[in-house]
Amino acid sequence: MATFTCLRSLQLRSYELSNSLPPSNCSARAPLSSNITFNWSTKRLSTTMRAVESANAAAAAAGLEQNLTNKDCLGLQLTFLEGNSWLWNVRGTQILVDPVLVGNLDFGIPLLYDASKKTLKEFKLEDLPQLDLLLITQNFDDHCHVNTLQPLSKIIPDLQVISTPNAEPTLTKLFKKVIYLEPGQSTTYKSKNGSEIVIRASAGPTLGPPWQRPENGYFVDVKDPSFSLYYEPHCVFDRMAMSSEQADVVITPVIKQVLPFYTLVSGQGDAVDLVKLLKARFVVPLQNGDLDSKGILAKIVSRVGTVEEFKDLLEAAEESHVQILEAKPGVPLDVPLAMGS
Repeated sequence: MATFTCLRSLQLRSYELSNSLPPSNCSARAPLSSNITFNWSTKRLSTTMRAVESANAAAAAAGLEQNLTNKDCLGLQLTFLEGNSWLWNVRGTQILVDPVLVGNLDFGIPLLYDASKKTLKEFKLEDLPQLDLLLITQNFDDHCHVNTLQPLSKIIPDLQVISTPNAEPTLTKLFKKVIYLEPGQSTTYKSKNGSEIVIRASAGPTLGPPWQRPENGYFVDVKDPSFSLYYEPHCVFDRMAMSSEQADVVITPVIKQVLPFYTLVSGQGDAVDLVKLLKARFVVPLQNGDLDSKGILAKIVSRVGTVEEFKDLLEAAEESHVQILEAKPGVPLDVPLAMGS
């Protein structure tokens, strides 16, 4: 618990300093090597690795281009941007979620924690399609990333934002149109193509003293034909409230991330319980811990479980009918909502 308290104190301090800190370097850093003599095989390996990285980047770019040309999507398309970041195409409405797209994720304390993307290293804000909504779940930098939101607000100052009230101190300085939702509250967005999307906030984790307002999860509801998406990036939820809810698609962590004596991100059995409570048809595992990270805090965070173990737990809970859809960074994932409806 002391480690967690220290982490949160450092994070809160980082927000006080964020406006005075320069943006982190966007480019990937080359690894240091103690070898100064390279033979032909080493050079060939290096060339091969660069080719693989280029191929991955090309595949991601191709996927994003497909998303750009699919503005009139009539269903649900999910593009994973690594970490907690997503681009959702909901009936042609483009929703950007918890974006960390400019520089590294370091909470303003890079000596303690510094993380970069593994695949979308060269991704830029300019690569995004025309956005309709920005959705923020939490007020910490891995969800409400100041180095990303500052330039985004200059590019799209009138972007409609939906957020937890906890992020108000950051967002009020950047965006003109912000709707703050407490858990239990909702808002309706009318898209340009005439469809209506209802976004409802649910209670997520309380990241601070017990009396602090919890962060948000969200239900995204669409009608005619109807489907519902649920997203909360820590797999923390109110079980009693969830027992009366339903979601066709659940995006949730399934791999735990733990500090000594404290769980940062839940998953595994809790994710199975969430799927059962919401009577989900599809689960999209959120791999929000799959980053290139370094620093003192990165060394003491451990991962518990795998996607395969989660599948086994689902089967043991007699939920094997639930389809698991794995999202690849930068590649749009079309959810087959018509299947089994």
